[in-house]
Amino acid sequence: MDDNIMIVRIGERRKNSPDVQQVLSRFGCSIKMRLGLHEAETVCSDEGLLVLQMTGDREEMLGLEKALNGMENVKAQMVTI
Repeated sequence: MDDNIMIVRIGERRKNSPDVQQVLSRFGCSIKMRLGLHEAETVCSDEGLLVLQMTGDREEMLGLEKALNGMENVKAQMVTI
C-alpha cells in the first residue's frame, strides 16, 4: 500500500496562509494528517512548509495539488512512498 504525502512550501506565509487554509478546507476530507513548520526560534519566518498525509481518491489529491500550485508564492508536490 502506497503512502501519499504532499509537501507544500508557502512564501509570504502571513499574507498567503488564509487563502491556503481556505483551499485546504475545501479538500479537507482528503487530508489525513497535517504538519506545519516554520522558523520561530530567533525570528518568525515568512516562509512555511506543510506536510500533508493524503487519503482517498487520487484525482482529489491532484486537484488539491493543482489548486495550491495555482496560488502565488505557493508550491505543492505529491510524493508517493
